[in-house]
Amino acid sequence: MYFMKVPRVESRSVLVTGCSTGIGRVTARLLRAHGWQVIPTARRPADLEQLRAEGFAPVALDMADSASVRTAAAVALQRLDGRLGALVNNAGYGQPGALEDLSRAAMQHQFEVNVLGLQDLTNQFIPLFRQQGFGRIVNVSSVLGRIPLPLMGIYVASKYALEGLSDALRIELRGSGVAVAIIEPGPIATEFRATAENLGWQHLSNAQSPFVDLYRRKAAGESEPRRRDRFMAPPEAVAKKIRHALESTRPRTRYPVTAVAWMGAILRRCAPDALMDRLLSGRLAT
Repeated sequence: MYFMKVPRVESRSVLVTGCSTGIGRVTARLLRAHGWQVIPTARRPADLEQLRAEGFAPVALDMADSASVRTAAAVALQRLDGRLGALVNNAGYGQPGALEDLSRAAMQHQFEVNVLGLQDLTNQFIPLFRQQGFGRIVNVSSVLGRIPLPLMGIYVASKYALEGLSDALRIELRGSGVAVAIIEPGPIATEFRATAENLGWQHLSNAQSPFVDLYRRKAAGESEPRRRDRFMAPPEAVAKKIRHALESTRPRTRYPVTAVAWMGAILRRCAPDALMDRLLSGRLAT
């Protein structure tokens, strides 16, 4: 398999978004332990305080707010004397619910955070990366950027969009010394699922929907079999892939994480749509 060689990151400094918990927090710790100057971001004041308690100097960032994006980028560059080696776009969330039950506002906010805010932040640094002749952009996608999942359709759409956006950006930056990599986690043992449930199932359980009984079971935590836990990996597994994407002179374009992610990529490439539909429709019966 061929991977294009790109310059090493001369300035080992990195902005990592979404460091409140899980993948972002673990990635910030891992990179710092390996000599990177890490500026983590979070949205809530309590999470920023926790990061300070760990010895970080975090930056407040709300991905859905363009003014917050511009301010965070400016603050990070000021702290780093105008140089930045890499950007890890990890911030995001999953809006649950059947597509027919989601409001326009809910769908728009999903894209504001997971796609538009991400690219807006990235655009703040691309001119600097081009001028330097080096830089890394790592976008944390999902196995759901390859395969659809019913009842998470708008989140799936945001990750499909992120995959296409990342591919186009990689081509546009070809020859600039800037590499773009996509991380595709499968099931990871973080608070992501709980956060998604808090955002949606309770509210959706009151909807006039053919899925209302399923929403109620999910809101009560009755529909996720424990046997699925054996397919999960810890967030450290994702952080290690992110580190490789930042430090290798031949970074991969995609990094599936967990067997589920690898299998999803294979199925998407090889399985007909009818088979995929049949396999995934079982989620509507849980």
